[in-house]
Amino acid sequence: MMRAALLREFGAPLEIAEVAVEEPRAGEVLVRIAASGVCGSDLKAIDGKSPVVAHLPCVLGHESTGVVERTGPGVTSVRPGDPVVIAMNGPCGRCRNCARGRPHLCGGKARMAAIMGLMEDGSTRLTSDGATVRPYIGIGAFAEQAVVREAMCVRMGRDAPLDLLALLACGVVTGVGAVLNTARVEPGSSVLVAGCGGVGLNVVQGAVLGGATTIIAADVVASKLKAAEELGATHTLLSDDLPRQVGDIVRGGADYAFDATGVPEVLTAAFAATQPGGTTVMVGSPAAGQDLRIPPGLLFGSRRLMGTQGGDAAPARDLPMLADLHARGRLDLASLVTERVPLDQINDAIARTRAGEVTRSLIIFNQPPDHP
Repeated sequence: MMRAALLREFGAPLEIAEVAVEEPRAGEVLVRIAASGVCGSDLKAIDGKSPVVAHLPCVLGHESTGVVERTGPGVTSVRPGDPVVIAMNGPCGRCRNCARGRPHLCGGKARMAAIMGLMEDGSTRLTSDGATVRPYIGIGAFAEQAVVREAMCVRMGRDAPLDLLALLACGVVTGVGAVLNTARVEPGSSVLVAGCGGVGLNVVQGAVLGGATTIIAADVVASKLKAAEELGATHTLLSDDLPRQVGDIVRGGADYAFDATGVPEVLTAAFAATQPGGTTVMVGSPAAGQDLRIPPGLLFGSRRLMGTQGGDAAPARDLPMLADLHARGRLDLASLVTERVPLDQINDAIARTRAGEVTRSLIIFNQPPDHP
């Protein structure tokens, strides 16, 4: 048995409950969770707005690290005692997209089942009071343990700071990956980042890594702009009229724009703030059922609008790279963490995340909480 935060009813607080965990089967790994970040995607699931959370109860949480406790038959890439980052995407390596070098678009049966909180055979490894429990996107990291597919475990060094490296699994790889993998920002270019929460700040860091020389951070909260400036933004804007404001800084508009808000109107404004030939990337995901309006005339300027899925990352390639960048002082993770709290305080952390009072709240397991 383990303790986990269960979502039993949409819109209700998470419930700390005892959950039974089965042993890992073939190709599966039991991980003892060390840390898990509270992400905006978790809030959407709580609100009933996530298309991948249709069955309750569910263990949320997906931005996480831990230590391998046991492995199922056939697992060769990790062994008990290994520190790991749990990747959101565990590509199958066999489908058409994996074969074409696009593992972030893997359509393999196991991965598609994991997105809906199931193993490939349609079962889960979790139960509570006799009811089947689904782990969010196949992870369920607001819990002391998780059973995940081997492909989702990316081994880290023995001295890895697992609390900080949890951020790599979602917010960091999504933001940095949107810059380096999706848009492929060129050195010397200008970049607009709309929305400077946990993901947007990592878009800023990605723009620095990509060699952008003008990095414009926009938000409606002044404190978030200060954080963006500390991470490398050269200009900050309290969002109002993005096309006009950006045009005052970069004549004709930015080369690249990234919307990390998930608000369709902000994405439209960011698109309009790019110059002809510019690229806009939708990083934040709008709630299901929302429409996006793009003036057709802007498209005739050869502007491009793109989406990204988790920074279009290949976990085995990108997560070790990001960990190395952090180790060498080129990627700041500590500044992204506002607080560390135990599992019992998860609902308070969720409330602070919802109110925009924190950049990232980390749920810390198996050790006393501390504060940066």
